[in-house]
Amino acid sequence: MAQENPDAIALVDDQLENNFYEAVKQRGIENYDKAILSIQKCIEKEPKNAAFQYELGKNYLSLRNYVDAESAFKKAVELDNKERWYWNGLYDVYYQTKDYQKSIPIVEKLMEFDSNMKEDLVSLYMNTNQHGKALELLKEMETTSKLTRTMEFYKLKLQQSNTYAKPQKEQLEEAIRKNPKAEQNYIDLIVLYTSFNQEDKAFEVAKRLEIEIPNSDWAHVSLVKFHLNNNDGTNASKSMFKILETNNMDLKIKHRVFNEFLIFAVKNPTYLKDIDNAIPYFDIDREINVSKEVAKFFWKKNDLENAAKYFDKAIKKDTEDVDAMELYLEVLVQKKDFQLVTKKAEDYLEVFPTQAGFYFYAGLGYNQIKEFKKAKNILENGLDFVIENKALEAIFYKELIISCENLNDKDKMQLYSNKLNQTK
Repeated sequence: MAQENPDAIALVDDQLENNFYEAVKQRGIENYDKAILSIQKCIEKEPKNAAFQYELGKNYLSLRNYVDAESAFKKAVELDNKERWYWNGLYDVYYQTKDYQKSIPIVEKLMEFDSNMKEDLVSLYMNTNQHGKALELLKEMETTSKLTRTMEFYKLKLQQSNTYAKPQKEQLEEAIRKNPKAEQNYIDLIVLYTSFNQEDKAFEVAKRLEIEIPNSDWAHVSLVKFHLNNNDGTNASKSMFKILETNNMDLKIKHRVFNEFLIFAVKNPTYLKDIDNAIPYFDIDREINVSKEVAKFFWKKNDLENAAKYFDKAIKKDTEDVDAMELYLEVLVQKKDFQLVTKKAEDYLEVFPTQAGFYFYAGLGYNQIKEFKKAKNILENGLDFVIENKALEAIFYKELIISCENLNDKDKMQLYSNKLNQTK
């Protein structure tokens, strides 16, 4: 049953009630000293009221008077050790003062109320160099649920440390020798090597897995490479999708397999459709927008058609990626598709009206399609948003000079020529 915050306290005595609500009011407007005076009057009336001690502790904590805060929260816990919030108060004191050792027994108690506090306990073990306990708890957590990114980071950090990595590798190798048909040992070793960025060794383990357990999803890690080396795109594609479809494989491995297939598909364009179908499998990746990276890959190869196509996909996936939008506009400029440049730049300005780069691309596009008045207006509007960026300012002036020259606005043309000289 969820516990309520003990701010809701039943009060009978009028004076007591007045003092308590005065304390709450003063705390609400951050007059912590006055709140303390009022709550102390309540404690004088009811010295064994745990909730009053808790309120006192909160106000001392807000003043960073950690000694008195600790004392008040301790009294609250002594008076009522079944109230989660009182333990939480003590944890706040110890965590803010970085007394991680004292925090540990408090968090162990808090775990009785909320099993999610295990993550805090792992962090505390890490901060107190109790790495063995941290790793043990992480393994226990892994048996019941998927580790969060932070916990996964701690696990990899521990596994990479000299204390744990070498014995673990040796143990896994020995386990594979003893029981070559146990898939999990191969998987653990592949994950371990991947965490060290030793993908070559991970692929070697995958090859061994493929020989012993050919039907394993993980065996396809080596099969992709095998099929690509044999120029067999069809079977390489099948193996790639087996890998992408499994939920228990590290994203690093999936990215590597995808990248190898992408290199093959560029040389064999009939397989680019598989790239399109593979990209959605990476939608769960919050760190890498795969469509954007594919677009950059094609751009470097001067394949502007595919670069534009994948930048467009990237923007549809992340509608707030201004960097992808500007790169897309630059690709469209290189393609000389100026009608689309102006349309896209104006679309983006509706969502990001202070983004100077979009004004520049819209103005450049309008100049190129000889709509000089529109170019001049939008470029002049955009100049207001160019802040401490001489390079961007200079290219605005260059486009404005083109607009003004074609509009026969000699005064403005001279003005922008002078401003351009000042940027040098």
